[in-house]
Amino acid sequence: MVTRIMSILIVEIVVAGLFTGCSGDGTTTDLTAVEVAELIQQAASLEDMKQGDQEKLRKLYRLEAEKVEDFVLYTATSNVRADELAIIKVTDVNDIAYILAHIQQRIEAQTVKFQDYRPEEYNLIEKHVLKTKGRYILFAVSDKADHIEEAFDEALK
Repeated sequence: MVTRIMSILIVEIVVAGLFTGCSGDGTTTDLTAVEVAELIQQAASLEDMKQGDQEKLRKLYRLEAEKVEDFVLYTATSNVRADELAIIKVTDVNDIAYILAHIQQRIEAQTVKFQDYRPEEYNLIEKHVLKTKGRYILFAVSDKADHIEEAFDEALK
């Protein structure tokens, strides 16, 4: 199990490195994370979630503040739900792989938490979206993750 998780993590880091290495910034806009979140809210409601602050971001993902230029974080209002949305604008594209690795640790922790306890929430975690575009990272666990991903891509064309 640990070997499989580590293999997946390594592949995701390598792929993220390839994308960021080949694309430069990759965006034609310079939106804030809040502006991206506002566009996402037009595609998928976040009203059943609560907004998190810098402390919550640090607690969930163990990220240093200087690596994050801007972010929006939404989490479930109850600890029996897995819904989560993070839009992170990194300070330096060279930190993307580092941040993705920390988000992957969060995914693994949530997987362990929900796998046997709440199978329907575990399924949401399994279908999460974790992607980068330029200096932006999207992490979404939601039954509307596909709509969130589409809105993220559209916002950062």
